[in-house]
Formats: sequence, C-alpha cells, structure tokens
Amino acid sequence: MIEITELTKQFGTKTAVNHLNMTIKPGEVMGLIGQNGAGKTTTFRMILDFIEATSGTVTWDGAKIDDVKRQKLGFLPEERGLYQKASIENQILYFAELHGMKKADAKIALRDWMKRLNVVGKPEDKVQSLSKGNAQKIQLIATVIFEPEFLILDEPFSGLDPVNTELMMQEILNLKAQGAMIIFSSHDMAGVEKLSDKLTMLRHGNVVLQGEPNALREQFGRTEIYLEAPISDTELLQIPGIAQLEHAGNGRKLHLSDPAVGKDVFNLVTQTGYIPVFAQEPPTLDTIFRREVAAGEQNHA
Repeated sequence: MIEITELTKQFGTKTAVNHLNMTIKPGEVMGLIGQNGAGKTTTFRMILDFIEATSGTVTWDGAKIDDVKRQKLGFLPEERGLYQKASIENQILYFAELHGMKKADAKIALRDWMKRLNVVGKPEDKVQSLSKGNAQKIQLIATVIFEPEFLILDEPFSGLDPVNTELMMQEILNLKAQGAMIIFSSHDMAGVEKLSDKLTMLRHGNVVLQGEPNALREQFGRTEIYLEAPISDTELLQIPGIAQLEHAGNGRKLHLSDPAVGKDVFNLVTQTGYIPVFAQEPPTLDTIFRREVAAGEQNHA
C-alpha cells in the first residue's frame, strides 16, 4: 500500500502542495485532478523523489521507496521522453532491462503490447516515424512492459482520439485487475470518473475534494435535470428554483437551486402524460471541477 502523509512542498514563499494525505491500495486507482499549477506534477515528483519534500512522508508497505521498490514502479511523464532516432524495440528493451526484465521476455511482450494497443508500425521502426498517438502508446508500453506494482501516469490521454483513449483506459483497468496500485492525472473528467476508485482534487496545492467519485457527486445533491418533453422554456422557467436552463441535444438541462424542485418539474412536464426522458442526477465531475476552479479563482483574487 502507498501511504502519503502530510506531504508538503514549498518553493520559497509559495506552497505548491500543502499537507496532502492519501492512500492507494493494491488493485486501486486514484485520480488526481486540478487546474494547471494545482500541484499534481509536484506531487508526482515528490513521490518519485525527483524533488525533496519540505515535510511529510511517502511510504510503500510502511517503508521508504528505495531502489528495489523503484524497479517495480512505472512512471509515464507528461513530457514524453522517447529517443526519436532510436528504434522502438531498442529503447523498450533498454527500459525493460533497467527494471529487471529479461531481454527475450521483453521482445515477446513488446509485440503483444503493440498488437493490443493497435500500434501502427513495427518494432524495428524509429520513433520519429510514428504519429503522435502511436508514440504515446509506445511511451505507455515502456512504462508498463515490466508489469509494475505501482504506476504513476501524468496526463496519459493527452492528445489521443476517443478510440485510442478507450484502448489506453482498458489497459489501465487490466493492470488494476492484476493488482497494480495506480495514480494518474487527467483533465478528462469522464475518464477520471470511469477509471478512479477514489479521487483527490487539488486547488492551489490544497485538497478541496477527496473520496469516491459517486459519493462526491452526491454531496452536491441531485440538482441537475435532463429532460425531453413538449413544454416551452417559458413554462419551465416559471417554476421557482430553476437557476438555469440550457438546450442540450434533443432536450434541455435544468440546474436547480434545490433538489426538491425536481418534483415540481416532474409534475409539470408529465401532466399531459408520457415524456421520453426525465433524469435527475447530481452534477457531473466536470461541472463540479469547473465550479471549484471558479470558486478558487474568486477566493485567490
């Protein structure tokens, strides 16, 4: 188990991360979210011991992460680090051997991973011949080929199209199923919600939200309604407690000041009978993220 306790990093008078606490158990995924500059990458660098924490501790099964443990740790940095003029195979085998994997085993695993991720190219190709998306897949392979027990993924889906993002997500879920401990950052809130068992949101280095995604959403109440019904905007807006109405696809989204208003909306739109869609839910992670960022900017101004 990874335990982060009161982890803090100061750069002069600026506090980049402030008393961060979290645990990641085997087979568990922690999503780390926050706007640019919130402290996510600084947190990763402290876990990896790339930079020294001002205070606090990071332990793996109760002990400091030493060189032996580090061999079982995979890190995908936001700034990709592949050697453009080297072949895919040569550098993947190099990284695999650094983590104690036999060359012959790594060769077989590389071909399997390239097939699973639909990499367009051959192991003998140079990285510079790959598209950005395929290069990113190779970077992930370099990170996971040796079957790490602990994975740190900094913006793993950046620049990927939806199909390749789905491929990457599935492989991360497979690693989770094999018992890996995983922490990752992403600005794709739908992806965060799909992958994360728990999430932590940082704002200016401070934890503002932490817990299971669904539980966090429910904290904000079921204040969002999506409906498809033959009723005018004017009639809907006459209901007290509808804070905002917006058109979305074939229907409309209503933002409520109080979840109880949902009953009044339902009674109005169903008074003539059947309607195709009525769904009352808590706000999405994306909506919550935007609200928290906006609130933080107001308080920070």
